[in-house]
Amino acid sequence: MSHVPSDIAFTPAVKAIQSRKGSRNSYARMEQSGGWQTTVTSDLSEFLADLDMFYLGTANADGQPYIQYRGGPPGFLKVIDDRTLAFADFGGNRQYISVGNLSENPKAFLFLMDYANSRRVKVWGTATVVEDDPELLSKLSNPAYPGRVERAVVFTVEAWDVNCPQHIHKRFSQRQVAPVIEQLQARIAALEAQLAARTD
Repeated sequence: MSHVPSDIAFTPAVKAIQSRKGSRNSYARMEQSGGWQTTVTSDLSEFLADLDMFYLGTANADGQPYIQYRGGPPGFLKVIDDRTLAFADFGGNRQYISVGNLSENPKAFLFLMDYANSRRVKVWGTATVVEDDPELLSKLSNPAYPGRVERAVVFTVEAWDVNCPQHIHKRFSQRQVAPVIEQLQARIAALEAQLAARTD
């Protein structure tokens, strides 16, 4: 039986449910036409360049899942090559759950969200923690960002897919909202000055 990239998520159990619920035929057509991507494309690189947060999924040896929010400067999840992503892992609460999970189970998942534009990208693969590579850590760090780099996480891409935008509520980061607020404040100040000039 031939394997397609989406088999990483569409297990026999998932396909059986898709068949029962009536969606298997459409996904089978997707699989026949090539299906999900397995390498980093220019579209994905462009998406990552503006991303300042994502969710990292790992699981321990028993399969217990864990989701961790990762944040940093825009573009901190970097493309190393067409099958590899990496990011600087900044100091946090020192629980080390993701680090521990990856030490015994390399399977990992990236859930990439662009709330402002209602876009989400799902990336399956494996990840390793790198603590003793100064050149890599230097490449991933950003001197302008206040977080202290403790290690790198290197993610090998096995498959990725763009999810539908339904039900994604728009949210905007402070970085996105600040210029709009500044324009509004400047406009308010100008209007107040005009009003004050008329009443003098």
